Amino acid sequence: MTDQKRILGVLGGSGVYAMDALEDVERLTIETPWGAPSDRLVRGRLCGLEVVFLARHGEGHVLPPSDVNYRANIDAMKRAGVTDLISLSACGSFRERLAPGTFVIVDQYIDRTTNRASSFFGPGFVAHVSMAHPVCPALGAAAEAACKALDIPHASGGAYLAIDGPQFSSLAESNLYRSWGCDVIGMTNMPEAKLAREAELPYATVAMVTDYDCWHETAGPVEVSHILETMKQNTMNGARLIEKLATLLGPTRTPSPLGIETCLDYAVITPAEKRDPAMCEKLSAVAGRFLKA
Repeated sequence: MTDQKRILGVLGGSGVYAMDALEDVERLTIETPWGAPSDRLVRGRLCGLEVVFLARHGEGHVLPPSDVNYRANIDAMKRAGVTDLISLSACGSFRERLAPGTFVIVDQYIDRTTNRASSFFGPGFVAHVSMAHPVCPALGAAAEAACKALDIPHASGGAYLAIDGPQFSSLAESNLYRSWGCDVIGMTNMPEAKLAREAELPYATVAMVTDYDCWHETAGPVEVSHILETMKQNTMNGARLIEKLATLLGPTRTPSPLGIETCLDYAVITPAEKRDPAMCEKLSAVAGRFLKA
């Protein structure tokens, strides 16, 4: 398959509300069948690469994790032409070696969220995408290379535990999650990663450690006031990371080694003649390639 144009989508988490380095900036108001995204999308150019940015919690951090409209965010990214999606997310650490300030290039997720719309599909149009390998290895490798080039403390690979929040974990929960083998904890990457896969968007998470959750014997309980200083440094490094990532990825792309761009070919179970036309219309962006094929 020939190279294709790359448009990099960036979902900014806690502390990452803008991308000041973008040039030729345009702000997009995009309507989706799933409601409004968290904010206007910001499209611009970075090191010759077209980038679309969205603040996950909205400008001013007005949306708590469970009130983020994850379906609208992913749908809007797809409508904006995004081909690859990077998530920047604040997180807590369950490992001594993953100290505050470390960037973890996550490769697995455990979803402990509840009552969040976790799929674009439903009655009248059923699909089951595989989440065995939820992160695009090419994007993950590029993020790791960017961290190395910038001397940002980082770790390649790790399991991200997603909880509803907005409260932080109890000590018993923190110790339980550590016993499960989880590496970091956050509140936003699920169902985001699942929805990105359904939308055939290669996705990767750079989880930026702000604290040790509450399991650590000397660090003490998590408090927002304690993590803000670390978050400031993480935000600066996150901006540097995306700029370096833009140069490493470049304006052209080849398909993900996992075949994510065509995963619906092996996931949709409802035959064409049985699909609900209204659902097909709602899925016109996220499943547009499949429906046209």
